[in-house]
Amino acid sequence: MSETGVGDRQGGWADELSGRQGPSLDLRLLPALDALLQEHSVTGAAERLALSPPAMSRTLAKIRLALGDPVLVRAGRGLVPTPRALELQPRVRALLREAELLLSPSPQKDLSRVSRMLTIVADEAYAAVLAPNLLNRASVEVPMARFAFTVESTHGSAPLREGSVDIEVGVIDEPSPELRIEPLFQDRFTGVARAGHPLLAAEVTAEAFASARHVSVSRKGRMAGPIDTALHALGLHREVIASVPNYGEALLMIPTGDLVTAMPHSVAAGARRSVNVELFDLPVATEPISICQAWHPRHETEPVHMWLREAVRAALTHSASSGPPPSCAPRAGR
Repeated sequence: MSETGVGDRQGGWADELSGRQGPSLDLRLLPALDALLQEHSVTGAAERLALSPPAMSRTLAKIRLALGDPVLVRAGRGLVPTPRALELQPRVRALLREAELLLSPSPQKDLSRVSRMLTIVADEAYAAVLAPNLLNRASVEVPMARFAFTVESTHGSAPLREGSVDIEVGVIDEPSPELRIEPLFQDRFTGVARAGHPLLAAEVTAEAFASARHVSVSRKGRMAGPIDTALHALGLHREVIASVPNYGEALLMIPTGDLVTAMPHSVAAGARRSVNVELFDLPVATEPISICQAWHPRHETEPVHMWLREAVRAALTHSASSGPPPSCAPRAGR
């Protein structure tokens, strides 16, 4: 090999073309071609790409074969590009710049210009806590975004997987291994009764609690749940006279009669500011409620989705009175 890194046979590249078809597309040749056209030297191009001169010489042979052109030819002690090579040089540069941009992290978007519908599946109890905080923040930071709050899905993780839902907030009953799940906070059940209810005149014992008339909250119309299990363990039974599908309906029934109910403390505490009710500690133990947010990995690095997750996290953990749960393990659906 000569100083220029090109074999001594001037016509060697043409001999290789004789009787052979061009190779299949090999995009790895583009960086090599770019380096060769900038350096005008096989040795220089090899150093630029951290290759050995023989390896670059073999790559030049492949480029010549692909283009049907010698690309670089000897002129005195150096090499000069052919007219075809000069024609290709700016196009090769542009292609490589485009590839670098394509394979680089996306630049941070200006979220104030993002126009996107964000769909949030949430139990109405937590939507009521989340929505005001989220929408107030969005009006400043993502003013063109729109939000659709929907009730908890009956289709498991399919809406998240298919992209019809951006995020699910609440108790994740059947977590799919493909989803990202983040614990937010740990809630607990608390008792709710109208202000002045006879039950609240003294300490609320398990016996007194069981003797009251109750409203159960269940999407599936169940009249019994974890509270009944805890009472049964004490040999007690409560009278559930009605079942309603959400906590909002239960709160409408409580202030005008002697009914009592139980609901997540974060929901009840918020309702107490606008509804004439009092809260009390349940006299039986129930499992804590692990509140989480779940999303599909396709949105992991989407800027507006990253904003949404952080905003949900801030809104709910700020509203919660206790720390995050150790996990988002499922519990029995209500």
